[in-house]
Amino acid sequence: MIPAWAMEGGTDAFLIRMEDSVLADSILAGIEFNIKYDRGGNDLRRVQFSRVSWDRSLEGKTLYDWAVRDGLEPTPAIGAELVVESVRRGGANGIYHAMDEADVEAIMSHPQTMIGSDGRLVALGHPHPRWYGTFPRVLGVYVRERGVLELEEAVRKMTSMPAGRIGLPKRGQVETGWFADLVVFDSETIIDRATFQDPHQYPVGVEWVLVNGKIAIEDGVYRDIRSGKVLRKETL
Repeated sequence: MIPAWAMEGGTDAFLIRMEDSVLADSILAGIEFNIKYDRGGNDLRRVQFSRVSWDRSLEGKTLYDWAVRDGLEPTPAIGAELVVESVRRGGANGIYHAMDEADVEAIMSHPQTMIGSDGRLVALGHPHPRWYGTFPRVLGVYVRERGVLELEEAVRKMTSMPAGRIGLPKRGQVETGWFADLVVFDSETIIDRATFQDPHQYPVGVEWVLVNGKIAIEDGVYRDIRSGKVLRKETL
């Protein structure tokens, strides 16, 4: 939400710039621009909080909710001021509802597009639902329900294509002597359950998962085996 130049040097440098009235005006104008024309979609309800360490009651809520709660007019200008205030209090993580579904489908179907979750393990806060359901959503919604991708092409975009692109040897395909990272799923039932309102939900339809040849999910039940490994460039 904040212009890159304003964050040069980190949070402390940003807050120092905010003490300069001329720079502060430019920063607020830049944030307001982003709210109107970029990640905010000109609506404070499109900017949702995921992690707010200094006020957990805002997690899952939006900039709009924060403004209304504090008796402020929910305009882009007020939203810009609240973004700065959140930085002063320690920062926050956000979810931005500013993508068009037709664009998502068009980009997904392009032959050079690969599929990744852009997520990580999480137990706290109100994360983006993709952290729980990216791949099941593609297989359930965009393959089975909408037919945007064929099943084989979707799997390739999730496995061999990215593994080859970033240079992970012996991964991404089922081959003799390769690392056995395998997922067995039901193509007729697999679907995500996580939502923007209730993100901490596991998908359904994933029956078995093997990580480095060890069973991590057995008949849909998680097993705490921790057989994965960090892949470092020097050890590939």
